[in-house]
Amino acid sequence: MKRIEVEQRAIFIGLAGSHGYGLNRPSSDYDYRGVFIAPKRYYLGFDRIEQKDGGWDEPGIFPFLDGNKDTVIYELRKIIQLLSGANPNVLELLWLNEYPVLTNVGQHLINHKQLFLSKKVKHTYSGYAFAQIKKMESHRKWLLHPPQNKPLPSDFGIEEEATLSKDELNAFLEYLYLLIRGRIEFLEEAEQLYQLLTADIDFKGVLKQYTLPDETLDYTQNLTNSRKDFIRLLQKSQSYQVALREWKAYLSWQENRNPTRAEMEKKSGFDLKHGMHCIRLLRSGVEILRTGEVIVDRRIAGDAEDLRAILNGEYSYEQVMKMAEDLVAQMESVYQESTLPHKPDLEQINELCMELVEMQGW
Repeated sequence: MKRIEVEQRAIFIGLAGSHGYGLNRPSSDYDYRGVFIAPKRYYLGFDRIEQKDGGWDEPGIFPFLDGNKDTVIYELRKIIQLLSGANPNVLELLWLNEYPVLTNVGQHLINHKQLFLSKKVKHTYSGYAFAQIKKMESHRKWLLHPPQNKPLPSDFGIEEEATLSKDELNAFLEYLYLLIRGRIEFLEEAEQLYQLLTADIDFKGVLKQYTLPDETLDYTQNLTNSRKDFIRLLQKSQSYQVALREWKAYLSWQENRNPTRAEMEKKSGFDLKHGMHCIRLLRSGVEILRTGEVIVDRRIAGDAEDLRAILNGEYSYEQVMKMAEDLVAQMESVYQESTLPHKPDLEQINELCMELVEMQGW
C-alpha cells in the first residue's frame, strides 16, 4: 500500500523508542509506531499486508513522517496478534505519552489495553532481555577476543566440496522438525503440554541455530533413516555454518558501529545500550506483573537516571549482569503472586478486533 493510503487509515501513531522511554539525547532519532486498518480488499480479497515500514519519501499527509526511516505502522490484525502474544515492543504502544495521531477508533483500542496483559509477560520480557544479553556477550567476545580469520570447511574436518549448503541444511532440518512434530501430535489432548512443545518452543529456531549434540546423532540417524556418515557431515556442516554466520555478523558489526557507541563500548568492555535495554525490559516485566500497568516513560517509573548511568558506562559489565540476575529472580517471585490472568481472553480480543474494523468502515 502507498504511504498516503496507510496514513489515511491510521488509527494512531505514537512516539516510541528513546523519546517514549524519556531517555532521548539531542542526537536521538524519532521512532514512530502506529496502527492502521486496511481497506476492504485486504480483508475479503487475496491481498495481504502486515505493516508499512518504508516509503516515507512518498507523498503523505503527516509531515513529521517525511523521510523518517524509523517508522513502522502495523495493520490492525498483525498488531492484535503481537499484542495477544505480549510482545514487549508492541505492548508498550498502548501506554505511550505522546500520540501525534489519535482517532476515536485508536482511542477505543487504547481503552481496552488491559485485555492484552497476562502472565505471559514474564516469558516475553525475560526472553527479550535475554536476547539483549546474548548480543552483549557476542560483542564482548568480539571486543576481547576478535576472530582473526574467516572460517573454512577444513577447520571442521570436512572437504569443501562435501560441505552441505545452507539450503541443503535447512531442507534437512525442516524435515527433521516435521518428524519431531509428528512424534508429539498424540499429546494434543494434553493441551498445555502440546502448546508448549508445538508453539512455545521454537523447534525450527533451535534446530537451525544450534549444532546437533553428539548424544543425539544416533537417534537422529534412526529417526530420519540416514547414513551415519551423512549425520556426521550434517553436524560438521552445522558447526561450519554457525562459525561462518558469526564471522559475517562480526564484519557487519565492525562496519556499521556508531563511532561514539563504539568508543564507549571499548572503554566499558560491553555494549552499554544492550545492557540498558536488558535492565529496562526486566524492570518493566516485574512492574507489569506487580501492578497490571505498563510504564513506558522511565521518568515516571523513577529509574531514568539509573538507566542513563548504564548508558554512560557508570556500571561495569559484572554489575549489569548481577542486576539482571536479581531481576530475573524477582520476576519469578512476582509472577507467583501476580493477579494477571495466565493468558489473554482471545474471544474478547477477537470481538474487539471486529468492533474496530466496523468503527473504521471501508
